[in-house]
Amino acid sequence: MDYRVENMTEIDKLPSGQPKINSVELRGITKCFPGVLANNDIDFDVHCCEVHALLGENGAGKSTLMKILYGLYHQDEGEIYVNGKQVRISSPTDAIKLGIGMIHQHFMLVPTLTVAENVALGLSSSRAPLTDLDLVSERINKLADTYGMHIDPNAFIWQLSVGQQQRVEIIKALYRGAALLILDEPTAVLTPQEVDELFVIMKQMVEDGYALIFISHKLHEVVEISDRITILRNGVKVGTRPTSEVNKKELAKWMVGHNIDFITSTNQMERGECRLKLEKINCQSDRGKSGLKDVDLEAFSGEILGIAGVSGNGQRELAEVMSGLRKIDSGHLYLESEDVTGFDAGQLTEMMMSYIPEERMRDGMIKNFSVAENMILREHQQPKFSHNGFLKLKEIETHTEQLIEQYQIKTPSQKTLVKTLSGGNIQKALLARELSRKPRVVIAAQPTRGLDIGAAEYVREQLILQRNNGTALILISEDLDEIFALSDRIAVIYEGKILQILSREQATRETVGLLMAGVIPQN
Repeated sequence: MDYRVENMTEIDKLPSGQPKINSVELRGITKCFPGVLANNDIDFDVHCCEVHALLGENGAGKSTLMKILYGLYHQDEGEIYVNGKQVRISSPTDAIKLGIGMIHQHFMLVPTLTVAENVALGLSSSRAPLTDLDLVSERINKLADTYGMHIDPNAFIWQLSVGQQQRVEIIKALYRGAALLILDEPTAVLTPQEVDELFVIMKQMVEDGYALIFISHKLHEVVEISDRITILRNGVKVGTRPTSEVNKKELAKWMVGHNIDFITSTNQMERGECRLKLEKINCQSDRGKSGLKDVDLEAFSGEILGIAGVSGNGQRELAEVMSGLRKIDSGHLYLESEDVTGFDAGQLTEMMMSYIPEERMRDGMIKNFSVAENMILREHQQPKFSHNGFLKLKEIETHTEQLIEQYQIKTPSQKTLVKTLSGGNIQKALLARELSRKPRVVIAAQPTRGLDIGAAEYVREQLILQRNNGTALILISEDLDEIFALSDRIAVIYEGKILQILSREQATRETVGLLMAGVIPQN
């Protein structure tokens, strides 16, 4: 099965000494799930020294196709060829032996282990039965230096920002000798600066002889980094074209089947009362250091307050303090003039605050619960859904069906487990639960992260609708395009401090960019 041992020459190897993958072909791949034809007779290929982008809406079949290539799923029909030789990939172990690595959209890391322990997990030790984490750490440092992904091998995963965790995933794949790397939404968790750094890494890998498959919803990134583009729609391959022959507008239409009107918040609303106020808030981060430092903020009815900043500068702490998930060390939190300092998430929920968390699968949904069960997580104890400790199943079914229709959630049924839905439909379900409650305050942290164009525009449309209905909305996003498109005011956070709050008229990319780097512009 391991084609790499046959007649290898120096030209067939990567700089690391690993054998090169010259080509991978998927022919006639078909995969069915109950009620869903995920892939229908799809052909796809990738070659060394190229970036082949795979585009499509959430649920189009991209991740399923790549999970087949990586051995997480097995195709119902079709064949896979590596360097012209047919192979059977029954597990990720088979894929890794063939030099195929995958960086998943939802990270496959153990939070309570260190970086080195995660990288070494599942691999045999050179000192068995003892571990060789010092050697693993040394190799991690060499890989990190080679590709500019500096990371502490001794840091625990739970201590790292989302962007840092992604670098660990990439290092883990390279450590295992990947010659073909599948990158599933790699930029969804990165800031613009980190995206630039990733693209430098990818270009260097392509020059070194790697083959890269790049899955993304950000069309400007696809146009910038890829050599070829394949588009899937509803499980079917629409076509493959050289990147040089297409532009972003054509790609958007090709991907969704119709023109996309990009949403912006252009109509200025009359600002209402102060709904949420933070006064000199201080709290600790997960690393035991200062997370927020004397934060003052006000969010008003009928406005979107955007929070801009580079990843890891206190955004998570800010969201969790406002939603009652993180303890406040000092300062006060007010909800419509009522002091709610120290209130937990349940109490704030009762007061009609909604929270769309950054990590939707960790903090927003229970993946092994059905769609219907997740829809009532916030209010299952309310009289409309339960009586004397028993759930009112008919009322829950009716409520869920209404939300599925209203928020255009694609699911085989409301009994389907949430973990089987695409990222976009999981986010729509989360949005449906949080916004259908008619909240007074909405905290939305990275609400469009990892979503395709259609799903992202739908989410933005719903947020603007909430604002227009008088809700106070705090939008925490690392996507500057999103911040500028939706925000009425922009607050820039740096190292746990709010450096400046700008009106829509005052805010420019240059000004916000300087503030994100900790530089206060001089007038």
